[in-house]
Amino acid sequence: MLKLTKKELKSKNGINGKVLIAYNNKIYDVSGSLLYKFGIHFNHEAGYDLTDFLHDALHGEEVLDKFPIIGELI
Repeated sequence: MLKLTKKELKSKNGINGKVLIAYNNKIYDVSGSLLYKFGIHFNHEAGYDLTDFLHDALHGEEVLDKFPIIGELI
């Protein structure tokens, strides 16, 4: 399983490969999401821990069930 720091996660923003986000210390591969096609979904950039922001979303954390967990944030 992949283990990344927040600094390492920032490079996974879709510019040079995978589009990853973190939530509750789990890293999700959202590369297949049309909403992250350009590395940003509303004001939330890929490559970041979105734990503190999901409560403001129009959806809950269940939306992340669509995406594979590929690692953990350390």
